[in-house]
Amino acid sequence: MVLGDSTAQGLGAHSPDGGYVGQVLAELRRQTGLPWRVLNLSISGSLTRDVLGAQLPLMPPHADLVTCGIGINDILYTNPVKLFAGLRTLIAALPDQTVLLDLPLPAGCWGFLGRASVPYVTRINRTIHQAAAARGLPVADVSAHFLPPWSGKFASDCFHPSQDGYRDWARALLGTVLPLAA
Repeated sequence: MVLGDSTAQGLGAHSPDGGYVGQVLAELRRQTGLPWRVLNLSISGSLTRDVLGAQLPLMPPHADLVTCGIGINDILYTNPVKLFAGLRTLIAALPDQTVLLDLPLPAGCWGFLGRASVPYVTRINRTIHQAAAARGLPVADVSAHFLPPWSGKFASDCFHPSQDGYRDWARALLGTVLPLAA
């Protein structure tokens, strides 16, 4: 099961298979030999509250693995108090078999805006890690894998990762889910 926003849909890659979900799916199948299937409930533009209100209610009762990557759009459209409270509420509501993704740090990209937002994104990531730890949920450290050099890692919209950028995201997620899948 996949919960999240446009990054979970692979926007910016050549096809959905080139996004982090498609890359992780292919590698899970290759390394485990199992016929993994994906139900992707993500919606482009989603905020944390959308995952809670629209995506979680659609989840079937049984899923072997759930991933949830959300929060990037909240930076632009949700005030900080609601963002942090919403992340805590969402993480408390996620199924036990969920792996969260933290947010990439925009250091070195998007000029001043990227540099200026690093402390805020770091605080968001700290909240994700703390709330996940309180639930015993693992977090894939996208922030530690999606790093410079940035050349070729962003799509033509200069916002979404490219297929190469999603490779970094997939590496972060695989480092967390492969031990669980085994």
